[in-house]
Amino acid sequence: MRHGNHKYRVGSSPAHRVSLMRNLAIEVIDHGKIKTTHAKCKAVQIYVEKLITLAKVDTVANRRLAFSKLNNKDAVQKLFANVGPKFVSRPGGYTRVLKMSDKRVGDHAEMSYICLVD
Repeated sequence: MRHGNHKYRVGSSPAHRVSLMRNLAIEVIDHGKIKTTHAKCKAVQIYVEKLITLAKVDTVANRRLAFSKLNNKDAVQKLFANVGPKFVSRPGGYTRVLKMSDKRVGDHAEMSYICLVD
């Protein structure tokens, strides 16, 4: 059984993975586009898509669920005020991952951009 296993191995421990996903999601919401490794982009894409689906309907319960995932009041406010209403008519696919042709200098890791679709 695959209980507790994740599709993308990012971070060495579950606590590190949770904090990494939280921080990357906050950055995507704040800036609209970030550059990181391809594995992290694909992992955070799932996380951000679920948050945007929550933000499409602005209720207190949805805000509390988003805050429990992000733990950042400013990011939740921006998510529900700017990002969520932009995607109300869109049924899914709120983010896109763009692979870069060059790799990171230090360890030759594949780099990508994750950005919100306009």
